[in-house]
Amino acid sequence: LDYTGQHSKLVDSFISALKYRLLTAGASTNDILHQYVSTIKALRTIDPAGIFLEAVGEPIREYLRGRKDTIKCVVTMLTDGSGGNTSAGTAGDSLLEELNRDEENQENIGLDDDFNVDDKQAWLNAQRWEPDPVEADPLKGGRNRRKVDMLGMIVGIIGSKDQLVNEYRVMLAEKLLNKSDYDIDSEIRTLELLKIHFGESSMQKCEIMLNDLIDSKRTNSNIKATIAKQSQPGAEAEKAELSLDALDATIISSNFWPPIQDESINLPVPVDRLLSDYANRFHEVKTPRKLLWKKNLGVVKLELQFEDRAVPFSVSPLLASIIMQFQDQPHWTSKELAAVVGVPIDALNRRINFWISKGILAESMGEDADDHVFSLVEGTESGRSAIPGAVDELLMGDEDADRSVASVEDQLHKEMTIYEKFILGMLTNFGSMALDRIHNTLKMFCVADPPYDKSLQQLQSFLAGLVSEEKLELRDGMYFLKK
Repeated sequence: LDYTGQHSKLVDSFISALKYRLLTAGASTNDILHQYVSTIKALRTIDPAGIFLEAVGEPIREYLRGRKDTIKCVVTMLTDGSGGNTSAGTAGDSLLEELNRDEENQENIGLDDDFNVDDKQAWLNAQRWEPDPVEADPLKGGRNRRKVDMLGMIVGIIGSKDQLVNEYRVMLAEKLLNKSDYDIDSEIRTLELLKIHFGESSMQKCEIMLNDLIDSKRTNSNIKATIAKQSQPGAEAEKAELSLDALDATIISSNFWPPIQDESINLPVPVDRLLSDYANRFHEVKTPRKLLWKKNLGVVKLELQFEDRAVPFSVSPLLASIIMQFQDQPHWTSKELAAVVGVPIDALNRRINFWISKGILAESMGEDADDHVFSLVEGTESGRSAIPGAVDELLMGDEDADRSVASVEDQLHKEMTIYEKFILGMLTNFGSMALDRIHNTLKMFCVADPPYDKSLQQLQSFLAGLVSEEKLELRDGMYFLKK
């Protein structure tokens, strides 16, 4: 390139190849993001000033902004242990840690250059000075003052650090609520790195969530210590009941966590008694605070023992409650089982498919066509996939229904519903309005609690939902009330 000067041709050829081979509907968002990071690394080697990246990166960023799962994939890529490479089989450093090291190396190189340049070297550098290529953005300074900010480029895809922080908060809550222990070392390390880049105030709620896990571990240990002191040698007769040693509780400060999915279920009587006992002991230790259980959340580790095998599982409380009903009764109709567990029949039929797929239960038609019969499978010949060591799966079933935390999209829709009456009222008065005008009017008049602080893209997405619900019409870029 120094001799040929074909910078423009390289940029055009590269962008053309990206659009033809990568930016297509068949490529997953994870693959596109991974290739974007690899492109940044490769072009930074060719052009440390980052001039090519300004031109090459924009088509990729523009394409990714049109995908719904981009934010989730960006957060996963930044914070997981595969360094952004979804094909990596072993966990290692996250991409965030890698970017942090690269940034420190660039800063160290820059400091060395500043301190080690003498008058003679400065004169030689001045003689070798060249202007930036015509593709360079003049607002970003000369090539010697540029520094490639990889994290900034990745976050720039989303457009707002607040959206990234909110998505990370939801993913962190989901991960913490599904933990079967209190090991959060990797989450703490990731949070400290995020605080460096996004500021402590942005990550305050995430820090409180991690502190809740630390406090829960301490409280759990204190409660079990009181049990050990109060236990007597004659209490061996009660070993048939579940012991508090089998329960580890995560106690959260709900005001600082994302909205939690609440689903009413009936737990088996021994488990319910265990939760009540734990809550009473918590009240003694933390007077006057009391526990309010979210019975649908958490992880249950259980072992199913049959005549010829024992199979371990880690499942949600609802799945555990379903299978525990078969201890005393090997056959249940869907209506009876739904009534005992305390969930709707359609939800039961959807979740129980997990146990059917593992060969633990078998399904047959009952007397009523709508009422199926579920039976416990004792023999191994019918157990298709009940193999020890291969069935330790967490929260299997319907993925959306098993979420512990409301997704960012659900939270946004709930928040935007507050402004629906304002929007309908404006369109009643003005007849028709463009997206920009609706956005600016909401910003002007919705200043009370909660103030309107949504982006133009978020408003457009919400209005699209109102159009699909046939409350509004969209014609030539103008929104009308549906007549």
